[in-house]
Amino acid sequence: MLKTEEKSIFQTELKRDAYQMVINGRLADAETGEVFTVYNPATGEAIGEVPKAGKKDVDLAVEAARHAFDYGKWKKYPVGKRARVLNKIASIMRSRFNELVEIEILNSGKTLAAAQGQVSQAIEDFEFYAGAIVGHRGEVNNVPGRFFNYTQKEPVGVAAQIIPWNYPMMMAAWKIAPAIAAGCSVVLKPASLTPITAIILTEICHEAGVPEGVVNVITGPGGTIGSYLAEHEGIDKVAFTGETATGKDIMSNASKTLKRVTLELGGKSPNLVFPDTDLEAAVNGSLFGIFYNTGQSCEARSRLFVHEDIYETFMEQFVAKTRKLVAGDPFSENTHIGAIISKSQLDKIHQHVENAVKDGATVVTGGHPLEIEGYENGYWYAPTIITNVTNDMRIAQDEIFGPVVVVMKFKDEKEAIKLGNDTEYGLAASIWAKDQGLIKRVSDGLQAGIVMVNCPFSAFPGTPFGGYKQSGFGRELSVETLDLYTETKSVLSYSGSKPLNPLNV
Repeated sequence: MLKTEEKSIFQTELKRDAYQMVINGRLADAETGEVFTVYNPATGEAIGEVPKAGKKDVDLAVEAARHAFDYGKWKKYPVGKRARVLNKIASIMRSRFNELVEIEILNSGKTLAAAQGQVSQAIEDFEFYAGAIVGHRGEVNNVPGRFFNYTQKEPVGVAAQIIPWNYPMMMAAWKIAPAIAAGCSVVLKPASLTPITAIILTEICHEAGVPEGVVNVITGPGGTIGSYLAEHEGIDKVAFTGETATGKDIMSNASKTLKRVTLELGGKSPNLVFPDTDLEAAVNGSLFGIFYNTGQSCEARSRLFVHEDIYETFMEQFVAKTRKLVAGDPFSENTHIGAIISKSQLDKIHQHVENAVKDGATVVTGGHPLEIEGYENGYWYAPTIITNVTNDMRIAQDEIFGPVVVVMKFKDEKEAIKLGNDTEYGLAASIWAKDQGLIKRVSDGLQAGIVMVNCPFSAFPGTPFGGYKQSGFGRELSVETLDLYTETKSVLSYSGSKPLNPLNV
């Protein structure tokens, strides 16, 4: 038996001074008893302690997931029964929506509007996969004569899921929902900066009826336990969202046991504005594309390319509206820009901007940390627009992960496609135009997993999300994701009246 604390995991209050991991359906502290503190980036204040897991804790979580998968009943449930549990998870989340939003804001510093939208999508993810799994099935194939062949979908096994800090609850839902819908067991490792809502979501899964061991959450440093998870012999699949460099390390570690791997990595996404566009829509959409979630998004459209014929007019409006964006109280409905996740991330963003100036670029607005009254100990950065940039500069190639956009001109659609693709990444791209022929040609020419046309939004449940090139591989948030958590078993049988004797002996 696994030695985890015999204690109910269900608590009335979601806000606590201390949180615990969930292993085998029980609350668990780290084997060593070590903890670390989680902070509110908007204020710099401590909001709780969580266990600092080590390799022994990983072993316990993997053992729990392994036992649940190999000997448990979850993968044997009819898909309709699993679907009912996923819908129950969504129902509990809806009943605690305001609490979840509040904790997400406290742990990440994001704005009220952003947190509300992201918690809503997390709920919708479970509802989507509750429906999608019912139709996820194998096929009957054409084969010769008296042969009969069919395929069936079977869960891949135990999945290690490692998620980033920029969308804590939404990323946890993106990972957990398709995995358990497919019948897998999960060991979730949230980012150390933002583990709280992932812990709460795991508790909700159990409250909704997910059996012990199917969903486990461990908290601690990615460099230690994340790497160990990736190479662990008890893990069958690794799903990772985060930096490209870390994704390469994950892939290398996972290759030691030939695990299946899904990687959703970085981006330096282009935003292409053509001269026939609805200018107001393009300006507003471009603002959202870079400054939503304070620019802390893998698909942030951080390279803005504007046709030379409308460049001056566009920039006049774009800069003016950027200067109207409000940073401050994350709980205010009037706030557009939230906090930067940490001091180290704030310093990294500012260093990128300073390097750009040294390289000859011009800061049109912003370009500096902010001090917000009442939030002096938090981490804030001004919405920043940089011009006089060429696409080979570091500021145009490096992922910044902050509210910083570089703006360049282009002269025609051929150059727009070339500039858009001139990056090692290929996650997302936006097009603002009315000419449908041009839109089709440019969409076809862009090397990106998601192309947004006259639309600032990049993902709804059911729309595949993932990248080309060094933005990773595999698709999240869609029916295709279920294929990444299942094996296809082919069954070939013979029903002829004469026994087969192919060797003629």
